[in-house]
Amino acid sequence: MMAPVTSRDVRGFVMGVIQLSEVKAVVAGMTEPERLALLDSYSPDTLVDDPELVAITQFAAKLAGTPTALVSLVEADRQRFLAREGLEATETPRSQSFCQYAMAMADVMEVVDARDDPRFADNGLVTGPPQIRFYAGAPLIGEEGESLGALCVLSPDPRPGGLSELQREGLTVLAAAVMRRMRDRRTHLARLKSDARFEALGDAIPQMAWSTLADGMVDYFNLRWEEFTGVPAERHYGTGWLKAVHPDDHEAAVAAWQAAVAEGTPYEVEYRMLRNDGEWRWTLARGLPVRDAKGAIERWFGTNTDIHERRTDSESRELLTRELSHRIKNIFTLVAGLLHLEAKSNPALSKSVGTVNGRIDALARAHDHVRPDRIQRGEATQLVSLLGDLFAPYDLSGENRVRIQGDDLVIAEEAVSPLALLFHELATNAAKYGALSDPGGTIDLTIKVIDGTTCFDWREQGGPAADQSGNAATGFGNTLIAMAVERQLRGTIERTWEAGGLHARIEVPTGRLAP
Repeated sequence: MMAPVTSRDVRGFVMGVIQLSEVKAVVAGMTEPERLALLDSYSPDTLVDDPELVAITQFAAKLAGTPTALVSLVEADRQRFLAREGLEATETPRSQSFCQYAMAMADVMEVVDARDDPRFADNGLVTGPPQIRFYAGAPLIGEEGESLGALCVLSPDPRPGGLSELQREGLTVLAAAVMRRMRDRRTHLARLKSDARFEALGDAIPQMAWSTLADGMVDYFNLRWEEFTGVPAERHYGTGWLKAVHPDDHEAAVAAWQAAVAEGTPYEVEYRMLRNDGEWRWTLARGLPVRDAKGAIERWFGTNTDIHERRTDSESRELLTRELSHRIKNIFTLVAGLLHLEAKSNPALSKSVGTVNGRIDALARAHDHVRPDRIQRGEATQLVSLLGDLFAPYDLSGENRVRIQGDDLVIAEEAVSPLALLFHELATNAAKYGALSDPGGTIDLTIKVIDGTTCFDWREQGGPAADQSGNAATGFGNTLIAMAVERQLRGTIERTWEAGGLHARIEVPTGRLAP
C-alpha cells in the first residue's frame, strides 16, 4: 500500500522543480564542456590541500557549528574536495553531489533534513556514511559566470531552523574568499607560463636580452647574457650589471640609463663588456619602456648586441679617412708650393699660376667643410657658411662688399667641391674685371629654394663698364663655371652684363645639393 503524500513531500518536490529551473537559468548560454574547460583553467590539482583553502574550511565549520566543511568542485563524473574539515574522503561520484545543485543557485542553498528531500533521500551519503542530514552550500561562481562548485558545511543532525542570517552571510563571504584564492592561483600560473614562454623566446634570440622593473632595476637576463659574461644572471640583477661594464664606460652607461628611465624615452648607448675569456668587447645596449593602458611604465625590455668588430672596423676606417684628409691638405699645399716655385723661375707664368693657386685654395677651404672630424661630430655643411668662407679673401677690408641673403640649406659632401669652384670663379672674375675691381663695387647674392629648385641670383653693382665685364667672360674660367653648374650640379646658368657688372642667375635642383 502506497504511503500517503505529506506536505513535506510536496514542498520537497516543488523545491526540486524550482532548483532545477534555477540550474537551467544559471547555466543557460554555457555548455557543460565549456564549463569544464573553464574549471580546468584554475588548475585544481595545484590547489588540493592548499593551506589558505584549508583555513577557510576550518573557519566555515566553526562559523556554522558543523563538524564538516568542504571546498567542492563539481567535475564531469565526480565532485572533488580541494580542502576538507571533518571528512577523510577526497572525492565522491557526481551522482551523490549536493554541490551540483548548490553551484547553480544565486544564494546559499540549505537542506535542513536530507531524508525529507526527494533529491537526496536515497543518496548514498545520506543512507550511509557520513549520513548527511543538514547541508548548506554557497556557490563558487567564476568571472565568466561559470558554476564551479560550492563551499559547503555538513552535519549528521537535522537543523530545522537552518543557518542564521549571520552564518549565511559569513558562508557567502568565505565562498568569495575561495574564489579569490582560485583566481590568484590561476593568474599566478598564467604568469608562470607567460614567463616561461618569454624566457624561451629570450633564450632563442642571438642577442643578450634583459628586462627591468619600472624603476630600472634589472630582474631578468637571458641565457646569452650568462654565456657571454660567464656569470649567473642573478649576480647582475639590480645594478649588478655594472660589474660587467668597463670602468671607463660606467659614467656614460649609467647616465644614459638614468636619463631614459627618468624621461621614459628609448635607451641607446655603446659600452664595453667583459666577456668570459677576459676580453673587453664593445656592445650596443638598447631598451624600450612597456606602458599600461594609462601610459605608466610597467617594465623595460632591452638587448645588448656585440658590435666589437663593427666598432673596431669603423675606428680603423675613421683613422684612415683622417689620414687621407690630412694628406689631401698636404697635397694642396705641395701643389701650391710647386706652382709658386715655377712662377719664380718663369715670371711669364706668374699670372696663370696665381689663378690656379686661387682655385686650389678654394678647393682647400671647401675641403675643410667635409673633414671627417666634422662629419663624425655631426657638423653639417651649411651653404651660407661655405660661401662665406669662400668670399672671405675678397672682402679683406671688412666692408661687407659681398652680401649673402635668403635661404640656407645643408649641403651634401659631393656638392661642396662644384659649388666652391663655381663661386670662386665668379668671385675671382669680379675681383679682376667686375664689381670687386672697383673700391666702391659690391655683390649681392640672393638664395631662394622654390618648388625643388635652388635659385642663386648673383648681381654685381658699382663695377666697370659693361663691355669690360663682357670681355672677361671668356676662357677656361668660364668653361669651369659651366662644367660645375651643368655637368656636376645638373643646373643652368644665365649671364647678362649690365651697367654695374655681371648679373648671373643659376638654378640647380635642390636634390643635387641636399644630402
